[in-house]
Amino acid sequence: MKVPISKICLNRSDLHNLVKTIHSGWITQGRMVEEFEESVAGYVGSRYAIATSSCTTALHLALLSVGVKPQDEVIVPSYTFIAPVNAILYCQARPRFVDIDLNTYNIDPDRIEGAVTKRTKAIIVVHQLGLPADIIRIKKVADAYGLKVIEDAACAIGSKYYSKMVGSLGDIACFSFHPKKLITTAEGGMITTKSKNYAELCRSLRNHGASVSDLTRHGMSRIVFESYKYSGYNYRMPDICAALGISQIKRIEDILEKRLQLAQRYNEALGRSKSVTIPHVPKYATHNYQSYNIILNDSCPVSREELMNLLLKKGISTRRIMAVHLEPAYSLKYGKAKLPNTVKAFRRALLLPIYNQMSKVEQEFVISSVLSLTQ
Repeated sequence: MKVPISKICLNRSDLHNLVKTIHSGWITQGRMVEEFEESVAGYVGSRYAIATSSCTTALHLALLSVGVKPQDEVIVPSYTFIAPVNAILYCQARPRFVDIDLNTYNIDPDRIEGAVTKRTKAIIVVHQLGLPADIIRIKKVADAYGLKVIEDAACAIGSKYYSKMVGSLGDIACFSFHPKKLITTAEGGMITTKSKNYAELCRSLRNHGASVSDLTRHGMSRIVFESYKYSGYNYRMPDICAALGISQIKRIEDILEKRLQLAQRYNEALGRSKSVTIPHVPKYATHNYQSYNIILNDSCPVSREELMNLLLKKGISTRRIMAVHLEPAYSLKYGKAKLPNTVKAFRRALLLPIYNQMSKVEQEFVISSVLSLTQ
């Protein structure tokens, strides 16, 4: 049996919406993009939403909009995908790596203050694997030092911090709609914010710095020429991608419910093992289970790499999360920071398959394989 780490969650209505969009000719004009933006803003409880070509480009624009400039510093966890750290370098700023809390795999709020310097401008808060970070404690530090809080919510659409949706908690937030995410636009991202200034700047920068979008110009009753106040980027999302997103977000609650059922089945089966630790969900958090992470305990008879290889031989795909500060692109430039919790998680944690089409038979095969190999 072959069990992938994830699958795209598509159904007939998604494909129908795509075909309808293509036939209508709405490929780049932005009408579907505008509708998708309104849907996401309404869902997460944000005033504005700005669609982009990816979450990485969204993070770049978010950093620029809050005023990150060359030589500034941005606090960020190392235990994450490399994209948010790359986005810091796009601004010619410097990442300040902070260690994680081993219970949540999120940035440790108690360690942030020690990383603040006179050059620190912002904090990127990664809601790792879809589990919300402790944003209230993080914002206390940010407010004390006048720092902006950027939510990297790439994996966290549908997750909640107490009763508030992720994406409405910081100054600005960024989502991913990559094929591996809960909902997808094939590829794409989204910025959400309650700030009109941030929204207007991001809209302009994603479209080469233009003052007026093509959609707005084409809807005018008179000729309007755009101006270019900024040197921007081509970070736009096409309508054909937004059409898929519109269809997907309409059924996000069903997707979240299925994900929760799969995670609970994993919890019940693996929670009894002495060799692995299952995900911890704090009382403040509602987890969307974008990914399902386990960490191997000291009593586990195999290493993380050995387990991943043994599972692969059985046809079961797994993944690990990187420690960005150990990657050559960053370690050679900044040196290796001392982040013991990050290194421990990097060496011992792995992601098990979880996707909405996952059958009970497939999941039981994964569970039995993990248990038999870790006893």
